[in-house]
Amino acid sequence: MHTEHDTTHSWITTPLTADLLRGALDLEHTEHGVLPHRLPARARKQIPDGQLAMAESQPSGVRLVFRTRATAIELDTLPTKRVYVGVPPRPDGVYELLIDGRPADRGSVTGGNTLTIDMTTGSAETRPGPAGTLRFSGLPDRAKDVEIWLPHNETTELVALRTDAPVEPAPDRGRKVWLHHGSSISHGSDAAGPTSTWPALAASLAGVELINLGFGGSALLDPFTARTLRDTPADLISVKIGINLVNADLMRLRAFAPAVHGFLDTIREGHPTTPLLVVSPIYCPIHEDTPGPAAPDFSNIGAGKLIFRATGDPADRTRLTLSIIRAELSRITAARAAEDPNLHYLDGRELYGEADHAELPLPDQLHPDAATHRRIGERFAELAFTGGAFTAPSVTP
Repeated sequence: MHTEHDTTHSWITTPLTADLLRGALDLEHTEHGVLPHRLPARARKQIPDGQLAMAESQPSGVRLVFRTRATAIELDTLPTKRVYVGVPPRPDGVYELLIDGRPADRGSVTGGNTLTIDMTTGSAETRPGPAGTLRFSGLPDRAKDVEIWLPHNETTELVALRTDAPVEPAPDRGRKVWLHHGSSISHGSDAAGPTSTWPALAASLAGVELINLGFGGSALLDPFTARTLRDTPADLISVKIGINLVNADLMRLRAFAPAVHGFLDTIREGHPTTPLLVVSPIYCPIHEDTPGPAAPDFSNIGAGKLIFRATGDPADRTRLTLSIIRAELSRITAARAAEDPNLHYLDGRELYGEADHAELPLPDQLHPDAATHRRIGERFAELAFTGGAFTAPSVTP
């Protein structure tokens, strides 16, 4: 992988169009190229905060997919790097190359725009920077399916695609489409790369096409997200609900159940009989019985360690905790399943529970590390795709 333009090849430039991308729901044309989005334009107009606007523009699960004989590929991109005041620099986002479904190479693009965020004040400032070039060479000289997975946690404008042989869209391999929505854990948090987020791992193990609508800090039962799920073609759907509602302290218990019903009702308007799996939160000790909001603890920030703590009152039973949310989601799905036989429930502690936490604790008290993403992905593939909700035949009520 190199970051300078190579002039030794006879390059063919291919327009970056929707038929070369998977996992994105919209392409915004910018002054530099195209920006993949994971929420459509109509939904983006209703986003109430910068957190979700940033998260949905980070291309978790988005990949360029094409068929070519090319032995060399160059991709010009304009990344947006996040810098948190007082926190050690984040590593550059990772691009991963797959050839015929197998990992072949990885790289990063330096430079780009810089988004500086001050978590103590909530302020954010963007400074423009230059585009960079990702280059993969020495690829096998034969017709092959190529996938370039974009960094799951770094907003990425696509500027130009160059190859030394023609490119065409990859054929439809007839794989089922799995549409998933969740929090930063589903988005990818601290996974090792874009193919190592737990949803990407589970999709690879199950042989399905992933559309990942995991949004860091933003799985908040937003109606525009429900409408996006409703309107997106899919064979299998899962929604992982809970942790963001607690750590944002967004709503009280009275509002929660109707909001879940409304969210599921909206999805069912577009997918009346599609297998739909509701997943409750994984084990997270700080919020099991203590409400939010979650607050960053800066006491060890000098050593590069940021952790989160729960600040709510455990005695206030009107406020949401993970224990309350799991009980409510179990109750709601059981009641609805009487009339909706394609609705299923999975307790998130089966993906990561108390014993897992003892072995693989959450480093910042909220987010799993790379090894835990792998465990969750493997568990989900087994529990949902191997004899679980996604293998049961669809039933017409």
